[in-house]
Amino acid sequence: MLTRKQKHVLLKFFSMFSVVRGYNILVVVIAQYLTSIYILAHDKPLRSVVFDLNLLTLVLASSAAIAAGYIINNFYDSEKDLINRPQKSMLDRLVGQNTKLSFYFVLNFLTVVLASYVSFRAVIFFSIYIFAIWFYSHKLKKLPFIGNLTSATLTIIPFFVIFIYYKNFEHVIFVHAMFLFLIISMRELTKDLENIKGDLVQNYKTIPIVYGENASKVMLTILVLLTLVPTYLLLFYFEIGNMTYFFYLCILLLLAFVILLWKSNSKPQYLLLHNILKFIIVAGVFSILLIDVNVVLNRII
Repeated sequence: MLTRKQKHVLLKFFSMFSVVRGYNILVVVIAQYLTSIYILAHDKPLRSVVFDLNLLTLVLASSAAIAAGYIINNFYDSEKDLINRPQKSMLDRLVGQNTKLSFYFVLNFLTVVLASYVSFRAVIFFSIYIFAIWFYSHKLKKLPFIGNLTSATLTIIPFFVIFIYYKNFEHVIFVHAMFLFLIISMRELTKDLENIKGDLVQNYKTIPIVYGENASKVMLTILVLLTLVPTYLLLFYFEIGNMTYFFYLCILLLLAFVILLWKSNSKPQYLLLHNILKFIIVAGVFSILLIDVNVVLNRII
């Protein structure tokens, strides 16, 4: 049996885990390594990639910066989240705001320290990234279009730093990045539809509030059509192995997304659409393994 103090500590841990969205960070770490192994450094021995200390340091620095970003975002959105996500917000509030801010500064400091192990350029890169996350959370998030585009860009930057590290400029990487950017942009706009009530109360000028729900649905439909462009290119112009199955599944899911979108008018319905996009992102991460199912066996030596 756990003592009262142990239960309190455990609840605090889960509260902070919820604030930094540890599950999202874990997916990003897995995605960074799979992208490195199967796409960015596919011509290198497996051991040299997996045990590359510089890569590990960049992944850890990215994780620390992302965690800090979630904390500062939670700090600024605390009142809005009480309306949009009351249950999650109550869990998050088990850790005080001062404690969250302390963790925020510690994580940012850790990010810079880790980046310094790789190079001074990495320090500059992550310092700009940290500032951009804060500026987005403090100012840009409340603006239509700019907030959505900034959020999508900040989400893919952890992959960009790995791309720069390996200096891999193959066209297929840019097409993958465009697909991911469009899906994340769709997710951000769908979240705006889902959170209209809290955004309206807190005076956030999101796209659904400024232009209306129908205009947002038109924009999402256009984004779905745009997503079909990199999907088509990846299916028919690049060698992606059995990952083709993932993109065929995406076409079906995006078709269902559009049909459900135009029938949706409530928070639970928009939440379902949000979860469809989250599934596509997570499934896309693990489908990287399908690019070459024999890659691990062939590159162990």
